[in-house]
Amino acid sequence: MADSPATPLLDTVNSPADLRGLPRDTLRQLADELRAEMIDAVSVTGGHLGAGLGVVELTVALHAVFDTPHDRIIWDVGHQAYPHKILTGRRDRIRTLRQKDGLSGFTRRAESEYDPFGAGHSSTSISAGLGMAVASELLGTPRNVIAVIGDGAMSAGMAYEAMNNAGAMDARLIVVLNDNDMSIAPPTGALRTYLARLVSGPVYRGTREAAKTVVSKLPAFLHEPARKTEEFARSFFTGGTLFEELGFYYVGPIDGHDLESLLPIFDNVRDAAEGPILVHVVTKKGKGYGPAEDSDDKYHGVSKFNVITGAQSKAPSNAPSYTSVFAETLIQEANDDPRIVAVTAAMPSGTGLDKFAQVHPTRIFDVGIAEQHAVTFAAGLASEGMRPFCAIYSTFLQRAYDQVVHDVAIQHLPVRFAIDRAGFVGADGPTHAGNYDAAYLGAIPGIVQMAAADEAELRHMVTTATHYDNGPIAFRYPRGDGLGVDMPARGQILPIGKGRIVRQGATIAILSYGTRLGEVLAAADRLAALGLNPTVADARFLKPLDEELTASLAGSHDVLLTVEEGSIGGFGSHVATFLASNGLLDGKLRFRPLMIPDRFDEHASQADMYAAAGLDRAGIVATALTTLGYDEAAMVAALKR
Repeated sequence: MADSPATPLLDTVNSPADLRGLPRDTLRQLADELRAEMIDAVSVTGGHLGAGLGVVELTVALHAVFDTPHDRIIWDVGHQAYPHKILTGRRDRIRTLRQKDGLSGFTRRAESEYDPFGAGHSSTSISAGLGMAVASELLGTPRNVIAVIGDGAMSAGMAYEAMNNAGAMDARLIVVLNDNDMSIAPPTGALRTYLARLVSGPVYRGTREAAKTVVSKLPAFLHEPARKTEEFARSFFTGGTLFEELGFYYVGPIDGHDLESLLPIFDNVRDAAEGPILVHVVTKKGKGYGPAEDSDDKYHGVSKFNVITGAQSKAPSNAPSYTSVFAETLIQEANDDPRIVAVTAAMPSGTGLDKFAQVHPTRIFDVGIAEQHAVTFAAGLASEGMRPFCAIYSTFLQRAYDQVVHDVAIQHLPVRFAIDRAGFVGADGPTHAGNYDAAYLGAIPGIVQMAAADEAELRHMVTTATHYDNGPIAFRYPRGDGLGVDMPARGQILPIGKGRIVRQGATIAILSYGTRLGEVLAAADRLAALGLNPTVADARFLKPLDEELTASLAGSHDVLLTVEEGSIGGFGSHVATFLASNGLLDGKLRFRPLMIPDRFDEHASQADMYAAAGLDRAGIVATALTTLGYDEAAMVAALKR
């Protein structure tokens, strides 16, 4: 009788405690099964693929060595945490990843005790980890705190601020630098792995401490030369001088896919009395899956895909994406104007500027994950007469708010802000939602704010921003494809602060700001079918507000609705302030602002999120009828009689 197939190791692991019970010589098999499980799951759900594949062995090693969840592992930017989720009791839900009511694509405190800190934006792990390490010391609860941060995230100043603080405090903190942007040739890699094990072990560290004792007995003028000699000898072979200067004990670089190296080194680091320690691990994004290894940028985030071929599936669309319209229009403008330059913060493909780079390679600047620097760098360019376009997602521009105020707006510098991913972003959830830029920029004097109603309007707004030199100007547009409208060959310069009437009617006026205009027009059709014929207007501008248009709508209609894909404090608030300040709310007018509700909305499809917010056609119709005191069902019944 043939032997029955062995139970996969992964099927026996429901928690890290189960993993720690396995013989270490079986962990290679477990890692291989974990990688296969992740590939299969993401092929069903879509999501971030390359980063997670690169840390499979690292994830297994960390949970095998450290006593999680008592020991804290913080994954900087949670998109590398999919293998971690599978090993921490969430495997049965991994195929709900990024789906409505399913697992988040990032780490979330509310989701699992194994997620000690939520992460959607990068470069926060060391600061949070330091806080946890200090808290454990103050509370008398010894634990290891491990922050896993990618080399891209180390381009952000916040990471160095935290490391500088940790080094000065001599805190017990372990930082794992996941370096997936370099390779190590085999001979050098083998040597460096050996040295990493040596310098992380108790013998070397004990000898080092003994040497310090000897040095302390030397004349004072020899102390510093002796320290530098030891540092040079170690860094000559292992690197890490920068981290040593920040107060960290450096170990590495280590092959991040070699469990035989990772496990004993993490054992040594766990048992080390001194801190803080930085472990430099070298990995490859997409490791173990050919299509992802060969094209790590395209496989950073993926839609559903065929596991065998790697081909990604995407619903066909006859309309271009807003991002591509921005990029193509900027290229057109830059072809005619050598002063146009583009700035991105580690998102050249996400913002479409990779296309710009193909045509104007010397006029694009990717500054890394450093939004603050990006904005002030753009301000410096503008101060010398250049026309910089700073293309940053709405959610990431939040990180540079001080620079927008102090370095751009107060100095009245003409930086152009291309704000991608405005409004709900769907599966990426609340950490990436672009809900707040209209409100936080709207509080700043002197900045022009525009929102495109469709892809043709976006083209006009790129052109308008190009030719506006009287101060900062911003335009926002959402994730996804346009509405399929006819596209002009070139953009036109829009009159600053002027909206447009799209459809003339009576009784109800709907003033739209942004790409909800398509749903507003659909709602207007529904209202017309019920015997009401609303006026529809596209505001185009939040600042300066088209006061003439707004006053006209308020004075000639019984109901005025504003519709926007932004938070409280945005377009509707500016309209309300104008109406109240000018006595336009004192009469018969009933004003209702429709906006994203004052809450954090969980991930779902964009359509589901807008429907839940009352910002789809059904929600707009319902608000209009309720404001007039009508019941839609009763009106439909009356029309049938």
